[in-house]
Amino acid sequence: MRTVPRSSAARVVVAVLTVIVVGGVAAGCSGGSPPAGAVQTQGPASQSASSPSASATGASGGQTVGALCSSQRRAVVGGVYMVQNNEWGSGAPECVAVASGGGFAVSRSAIANSLNGSPGGYPSIYRGCHWGTCTPRSGLPVPVSRLLSPGTVTTSWATTQPSTGSYDVAYDIWFNKAPTTTGQPDGAELMIWLNHQGAIEPYGSQVATATISGRPYQVWFGQRGWNTISYSMVTGTTSVQDLDIGKFVADAMSRGWIQKSWYLIDVEAGFELWQGGAGLATNSFAVNVPGES
Repeated sequence: MRTVPRSSAARVVVAVLTVIVVGGVAAGCSGGSPPAGAVQTQGPASQSASSPSASATGASGGQTVGALCSSQRRAVVGGVYMVQNNEWGSGAPECVAVASGGGFAVSRSAIANSLNGSPGGYPSIYRGCHWGTCTPRSGLPVPVSRLLSPGTVTTSWATTQPSTGSYDVAYDIWFNKAPTTTGQPDGAELMIWLNHQGAIEPYGSQVATATISGRPYQVWFGQRGWNTISYSMVTGTTSVQDLDIGKFVADAMSRGWIQKSWYLIDVEAGFELWQGGAGLATNSFAVNVPGES
């Protein structure tokens, strides 16, 4: 992959509209899921990111341009991001509303999974490749070796979190042993839990604690054909700004869970939903990458 100067890194922000929540309990999907369903056409208000020199391509909130249910997905912001409902662990009615600017909110759900089992879905937004469905000109994959340089890939995310239900607010970041894959990534899944509601826990077992950029995390690890690594904030938050993914990777590498020869192929942010969750929303989201691939 060619090196692009930091000054020309692609940065895109998406904002969500205010939606009317149709009542009911919401539950979502897990990051470790098969691909979402049919791609819908992009709303007319989305902006194009066809030029790599546009280092601050942005989008604002707006009217609802579509609803995604079951496992549907929709390209937003000129295809720079993909919003996916990704309801993989439940058959109950559950949908998200997508804004013209690319944000989304859980608008309706009737999922009610056991808190001792898997979530019902993972409504989310991503940049990169999710089970072979890729956003164009994403700047990914990025070799893990490059992530060790501070600020190589950063991300910002702001959310709305209701006080009821059982869900997490989490990044789902995927690593593959080769630059591309058409299916399940075979390296590692790195989750960063910003917050959670209800008696739920990351996959695996808590094995350590860590302080990253001054913030304390619980560190969880499990193995299910690939390494699942979770960093759960000790004190939850609704937003992060310029979170450096490489710092989490460096900690995971020090524990032997991610290898320097692997590739970062996908950055997702969303809500794993067990019970409740209507009203959860992504208000803004950005992934800052070195440049186009």
